[in-house]
Amino acid sequence: MALKPGVVSGEEYIELVNACKDGGYALAAVNCVGTNSVNAVMEAAAKKNSDVIIQFSNGGTQFYAGAGMEDAFQAKVLGAVSAAQHVHLLAEHYGICAVLHTDHANKKLIPWVDAMVEHSETYYKQHGKALYSSHMLDLSEESIDDNLNECARMLERMAKLDMSLEIELGITGGEEDGVGHDIEEGADSSHLYTQPEDVLKAYDLLSPIGHFSVAASFGNVHGVYKPGNVKLRPEILRNSQSLVCDTHGTGHNPLNLVFHGGSGSEKAKIAEAISYGVFKMNIDTDTQFAFAEGVGKYVDQHGNAFKYQIDPEDGTPQKKFYDPRKWLRAAENSFVTRLDEAFEDLGSIGRSLAK
Repeated sequence: MALKPGVVSGEEYIELVNACKDGGYALAAVNCVGTNSVNAVMEAAAKKNSDVIIQFSNGGTQFYAGAGMEDAFQAKVLGAVSAAQHVHLLAEHYGICAVLHTDHANKKLIPWVDAMVEHSETYYKQHGKALYSSHMLDLSEESIDDNLNECARMLERMAKLDMSLEIELGITGGEEDGVGHDIEEGADSSHLYTQPEDVLKAYDLLSPIGHFSVAASFGNVHGVYKPGNVKLRPEILRNSQSLVCDTHGTGHNPLNLVFHGGSGSEKAKIAEAISYGVFKMNIDTDTQFAFAEGVGKYVDQHGNAFKYQIDPEDGTPQKKFYDPRKWLRAAENSFVTRLDEAFEDLGSIGRSLAK
């Protein structure tokens, strides 16, 4: 199978998801905050011939629009639009298939998702495809009925644009842009594990409406924690797949599953989760650190250039070192190196469908 390089949506997106599940690999989902991180993701994907998911949190899109924009809500919406247009323009020229996605949106952020879908409705009329491939609603703090009913409302609107919806059942620990829950050593962690019966309930309601994926919690958390503080139980994913399969007589792994909080996870647990139908894993924490690490090493090597325009020791101009393109490129290179590892862990190297 082969897809045209660029942003995938609709049937192309479904084909890509199915290829991951059938092929036993998953796509890295990388949170971005500006053109440097977006371009580094596309560079890494092209280098390893791997398709990829480029995603944005509400804070990421606000930053993309510019921290100085006074209207925070408008910044979150227009930043998302600007970021998507950037990827639509360039992804095809990198020769990869890119999924465009927005990350965690809790109840207070529903208007943000609605506004982005409105932009996609306009874009769809002009281009025959949506601006984004998918959006996420994270209503895990709400009751299961409130969660699923709102997801159904959103999916009905998005399905008309051939978009997919990602939902969350159970709570992913940690926090990302104000959405999530801190974990404490010794605290009750039962809320970090999704019940398969809830997944079945979601399948019953949403599958007749349109395409969706489930971020089912199996002990995963945002961030990196000391060993022993995070106990992953991928068998929850297996049990959820089995329950849906047995109830509806579907084929193997009918659910499209998402692994949130993948940074710092044991590689064996990653592989096990993929075997149970995970096609997407988020790794924001590790890539953030990689970006910062690249800048830090560069500053350590060229410290005087960040204090003086003229080196006080030998009188040489420092412009070639403090040029933003130099230290931002160092960050991009470090970012790309970390993504190389992620693609290896997820088994996506050389598996791109772009032809």
